[in-house]
Amino acid sequence: MTTTMRTRPLGTTGPEVSALGLGCMGMSAMYGQADRAESLATIHAALEAGVTLLDTGDFYAMGHNELLVGEALRTASAAAREQALVSVKFGALRGPDGGWLGYDGRPAAVKNFAAYSLQRLGVEHIDVYRIARLDPDVPIEETVGAIAELVEQGYVRHIGLSEVGAATIRRAAATAPIADLQIEYSLISRGIEREILPTTRELGIAVTAYGVLSRGLISGHFSAERQLPANDLRSHTPRFQGDNLRHNLALVEALRAVAEEKGASVAQVAIAWVLARGADIVPLIGARSRERLTESLGALDVTLTEGDLAAIEKAVPEGAAAGDRYAAAQMAHLDSER
Repeated sequence: MTTTMRTRPLGTTGPEVSALGLGCMGMSAMYGQADRAESLATIHAALEAGVTLLDTGDFYAMGHNELLVGEALRTASAAAREQALVSVKFGALRGPDGGWLGYDGRPAAVKNFAAYSLQRLGVEHIDVYRIARLDPDVPIEETVGAIAELVEQGYVRHIGLSEVGAATIRRAAATAPIADLQIEYSLISRGIEREILPTTRELGIAVTAYGVLSRGLISGHFSAERQLPANDLRSHTPRFQGDNLRHNLALVEALRAVAEEKGASVAQVAIAWVLARGADIVPLIGARSRERLTESLGALDVTLTEGDLAAIEKAVPEGAAAGDRYAAAQMAHLDSER
């Protein structure tokens, strides 16, 4: 990989991180069977390419992903390991069958989750720690306050948020310094632009954007004929169903025409668009293979002119996607959508 990695600040209180982070969830769960050896090789390749931010969650395959990231860190070169920063989401409750049981943001639970994550990852501290979804039964001040105590004790370096709305962001920021908000943001998921993004910018909080390729939907590699296994999140996601899928893939084809004019892939243009939205936004790429990683990192070499941005907006207008980004039950847990 010849792309030179750039860095961006994770808010006014957080660390400098690579301009692209690596989301590791799909290496363990949510998108069907994953290849462990290729996953480890992909994390190593990302670190060697200058990616410093690795994102995981303690509930991704019930700890499997943290163990995977921990193994990747242990077996990486000393230089890569030294530069790596790990972002962890916690709080999602799951049963033995993998079912979702809600969220727990109680202070005692926060510290319990952190203890297990430190052990699985094999690290002395977590660089950015955040509850995955707001616990409706626990004030955000209590959850963030518990993380702040972990910061004071040296177990956590920075506090993050995930999928919360503007009012919750303000309450959290009034409790303790917040480095970033992790939230879905892409060409076809632009809801944060109305209220959430102006709030984070006012408060000096960065955005780590996941779903920049909408779980592969706008990667240029997904087709209407593709059959998804039952354990693939997308098999239950509205945007991947029937007429919604056909409509959304038509948007991708319009975007492909713009990408071809640029001599880039659809995925690269979609990632470059998110990068162009501001230096306070760090896209998380969900590459599960070295091939997809190489393609995604190539977005750093794509410079979008005003004309390019206008063409992209014409190809994929705001609000053009069909279907919600999650199934109804999951949408109900999103404070960011209220």
